Amino acid sequence: MQYLKSDYKEYPKTLPVDDLWGQVRRTVNGKPISPEQIQMIVDAIKSGLELNSEDIVLDLACGNGALSSYLFDDCSGLFGVDSSPYLIQVALSRFANLPSYDFKLLDAAGYVLNEPDPDRFTKVLCYGSFSFFPEKDAKAVLNVIHSRFKRVDRIFIGNLPDKDRAHFFYPKEKDYVTELDDPTAQIGIWRSENELRTLAENNGWKLRVVNMPEAFYAAHYRFDAILERV
Repeated sequence: MQYLKSDYKEYPKTLPVDDLWGQVRRTVNGKPISPEQIQMIVDAIKSGLELNSEDIVLDLACGNGALSSYLFDDCSGLFGVDSSPYLIQVALSRFANLPSYDFKLLDAAGYVLNEPDPDRFTKVLCYGSFSFFPEKDAKAVLNVIHSRFKRVDRIFIGNLPDKDRAHFFYPKEKDYVTELDDPTAQIGIWRSENELRTLAENNGWKLRVVNMPEAFYAAHYRFDAILERV
């Protein structure tokens, strides 16, 4: 059976339980990316968030927690939410072995609106998933974090597909224009740096774009974004 790239509920069940990177499609041609590539991602997140031992991180659309676990030693707590029951089950079984690091089955947009203690968080991460948020959810997440999560001064949104470089990803013969604004398409919603900057500024954030090293497998068509509170 073929699954949409945005399907993180049923597709991960088709993979071995220990294929953690395959479950969240951190892959190239279906093969998990190398440990060196993962380390590039981790380094970018830690640097972009300016992570320190006092931080409590909110990881939106955290998947199976495999990436989240790389941050445990650099912060005092992490709470991850995801809308996939299977991936959250994996996260809880493998990585929620300490009270300060937990995961819960929740939709990102609904969660930020209803979190009972938003002031406990100081940093927010959303890696490889923001493009799969419908536009209304993307706006809501940024707006609500700004208004409710008062201690959060920095958001790291990673692995964003760049609309201005979509032609580097798609085959020349493919008519991909209709996919660029579709959150259920192969890559989700593509945004240019200027489009993301407008989205951020309209919801109270200042945007800084960061590009991965050329050796990173997706450097030719993706970028990272650091949002700081205005």
